[in-house]
Amino acid sequence: MAKSAARRFSIGVDYGTNSVRALVVDVANGEEVASHVFNYPTGEAGILLDPKDPNLARQNPADYTEGFYKSVKAAVRAAAKVPGFAPENVVGIGVDTTGSTPLPVDKDGMPLAMQPKFQNNLAAQAWLWKDHTSHAEAAEITRAAEKDPANYLAKCGGTYSSEWFWSKILHCKRTAPAVFKAAYAWVECADFVPGFITGNLDPNTIPRSICAAGHKAMYHTDWGGLPSEAFLARLDPDLVKVRQRYADHSMASDEKAGELTAAVAKKVGLFAGIPVAVGAFDAHMGAVGAGIQPGTLSKIIGTSTCDMMVASMEKGLPDIPGLCGIVPGSIIPGMYGLEAGQSAVGDIFNWFVNYLTPTGYTKKGDAHVNLTAEAEKLKPGESGLLALDWNNGNRTILVDPLLTGLLVGQTLHTTAAEVYRALVEATAFGALTIIKRLEEYGVEVKEVVNCGGIAEKNAFVMQLYADICNRPMKISRSAQTCALGAAIFGAVVGGAHKSTSAAQKKMTGVKSTVYRPRKAAAAVYAELYELYRALHDSLGVAGTQADLSQVMKRLIAIRDRVRKG
Repeated sequence: MAKSAARRFSIGVDYGTNSVRALVVDVANGEEVASHVFNYPTGEAGILLDPKDPNLARQNPADYTEGFYKSVKAAVRAAAKVPGFAPENVVGIGVDTTGSTPLPVDKDGMPLAMQPKFQNNLAAQAWLWKDHTSHAEAAEITRAAEKDPANYLAKCGGTYSSEWFWSKILHCKRTAPAVFKAAYAWVECADFVPGFITGNLDPNTIPRSICAAGHKAMYHTDWGGLPSEAFLARLDPDLVKVRQRYADHSMASDEKAGELTAAVAKKVGLFAGIPVAVGAFDAHMGAVGAGIQPGTLSKIIGTSTCDMMVASMEKGLPDIPGLCGIVPGSIIPGMYGLEAGQSAVGDIFNWFVNYLTPTGYTKKGDAHVNLTAEAEKLKPGESGLLALDWNNGNRTILVDPLLTGLLVGQTLHTTAAEVYRALVEATAFGALTIIKRLEEYGVEVKEVVNCGGIAEKNAFVMQLYADICNRPMKISRSAQTCALGAAIFGAVVGGAHKSTSAAQKKMTGVKSTVYRPRKAAAAVYAELYELYRALHDSLGVAGTQADLSQVMKRLIAIRDRVRKG
């Protein structure tokens, strides 16, 4: 009898906002055999904050390197208990990170924050995706790009964001010139980690991810890569050197960034020479781990959301205002990758629970659970409340980090559960706004596959999303889609599968649970969405004015009708 083939595995390493997770996966069927999470030890839940500036959010790059060692080593040790696993059977490694999270680095590619001189300097740390300190620079870049005939913002929604690469670097130059002067170059975290573990950190040659470059740094083949030196010089002449030390060619994640070095391999219990895929952002690889294909909207719901789609490159796509990018190869190589999202979702729920929830809910146990149970008893429209989901600005479709949240309709009888439900509904209305923008420009949303902790654990939220978006909500089979997506690319560069799509067919799937819209609820929410959109467009779009009195009168009419049954 012929011996069965040895099992083969890949490892996905997922750098999130608060922690890094290593996941060991069987490349034949996507079985997740072991994992380990390392919580970043620096700052508040891994984030360096400034009490004087609520827009600031940085991270310690040392947490990234230590996180790789600790998470991968522990995951490999756990996998050693699985039949068929052996370190020599690991065929590849993939890495995803949050983004845009650029790091100022020295000539050797090491973060300035690892030098004693800069270790306590917030500007020398990694500039986390949710850092909005550069909102003025983002607006300046938008104005400059609007005047440039190259139309650099055409592929990223028409508005540059404070969450992105160039605005953060320009803000550093203006507010921390010593750090900017000391930095030889700037490297995205998604490029730094693969470079670090493969021994290729030279800023001039480190493989640069098309995902990071295209969605955040205005890179596109239509104008030959990054924006021209002349354009950047008009913003600040010193930005030219940043461009000059950025690779001319960006790479998709089915390409190899390099091979695991002997030094790193020894620390994590693996063998040197394992292929490492070019990095990408967590949501993009998460979409791959959720089985994304044309027509599928992949929603990664966590502290914020990222909404991802892919489309064929054969027909071409129109430029879509308000999106975070339309980039060839950024999700699935050979297809357009489309990114949208909301700046806060889980963060909004946590804000309400942590700062405004009555103590009675916490005394009874978990406040989220108790609020959810009470909110679930309410009917759509019963509270008479309507909220806007802009507590951390608006990422899509308005692209304005300075917008703030709003709650309309509260009275002296409004309860905490009613407010909580209104906040959940607001995030679902924001999700529907993204879907409608995509479909306005010819991108059909045939199905929605959700992933992340909220999708996994909160049936109440998922049912509201189904009702408000008026379409079924599916859940990814994997609870760790970002790490799984990274592992898929590890499998591809390791030769276990011929393509990303071929790997997805073997390694991904959805759960049997599907949340379907309830007809009566969907009808009420269609009315409420009209009011949400009236507030959204009136308050979020320059030159318009909201008629709040009419919105409130309609809210009351809906509330009274629902209460009467």
